[in-house]
Amino acid sequence: MRFYRRLAPFQAISFDLDDTLYSNYPVMMATDAKMVAYFSTFFSSTKADIDCAQNTVFDYLFWSPFRQQALKENPQLVHHVGDMRFVTYTLGMKALGLTEDAAKQAAQKALDYFVLQRSDFVVPNGVHQLLTGLQKKYPLVAISNGNVDTDKIGISDYFQYRFHAGDLSTTSLNKNKRLRQKPYADMFDEACEKLLIKPAQLLHVGDCGRSDIQGAINAGCQTAWISCYDVGQPLTVLPNIELADISELRHLL
Repeated sequence: MRFYRRLAPFQAISFDLDDTLYSNYPVMMATDAKMVAYFSTFFSSTKADIDCAQNTVFDYLFWSPFRQQALKENPQLVHHVGDMRFVTYTLGMKALGLTEDAAKQAAQKALDYFVLQRSDFVVPNGVHQLLTGLQKKYPLVAISNGNVDTDKIGISDYFQYRFHAGDLSTTSLNKNKRLRQKPYADMFDEACEKLLIKPAQLLHVGDCGRSDIQGAINAGCQTAWISCYDVGQPLTVLPNIELADISELRHLL
C-alpha cells in the first residue's frame, strides 16, 4: 500500500467491479469468443442473408460499425452498455436481412446470453473473505460502468447498494434520470445520498485512472487505486492510496 495523500476518516467504501475485485480481461476474451460462435450458430439456422452470414466472422470488427452507428444516432447510449449492445446487435442483424421485429427479438436473446457468459466466473475466495470483513465495519456499495450480474457471481449480499451506469436514479439529485457512466459524478452522488454521508466520507476503490480515480475525486470522494491489472486508463491525478492488490484493504480492518 502506497500513500499519496492523507487518508481522512471515511464512513463507507464503494467498489468498482471489473478489474478491481477480479481480473475481467480473460473473462471478456472468453465471452467474445463465445459470442462469435453464438452468432455463427444463429445465422446458420435463420432466414437471414445466408450467403453473407456464412462468410462473416461475428467479431469486434463486424459489430464495430453498427456500434458507431448506434452512438451516432443516440450518443446517450454510451452511458448504458447493455442498451448500446442491444441496439448494435439489432442494427447488425437488420443489415443481414432480419426484419426489425425479428432483429430485436434476436438481439435481446443475444444480449441475455452475453450477460450470462460475461458473468460466468468465480470471484477469488480471498475477495469474499475481504468483503465479509469490511462489511462488518463499513457500509459497502458497488459503482460500475459495466453490466456484470452480481447475483450470479455471488457478491450482491456484500453491498447495501449497487449502482450501474444507465440505471434510473431514485434520489433527489437525479430523480428519474439515467445515471451516467463514471467519470461523471452521478453514481458517486447517488451513493452518498443513499448512505446519508458527505462525498469526502466515501472511499472509492477502482482500477481506472479516469473513470474511478478522476471521477471520484471530481465528485469529492477519497480514492484507492488498484494498480495490478493494468487495463484501465492511466492516472492523471494521484489517488489517496495505491493498492498493489485488493487484499491490501485488509489493513483498514
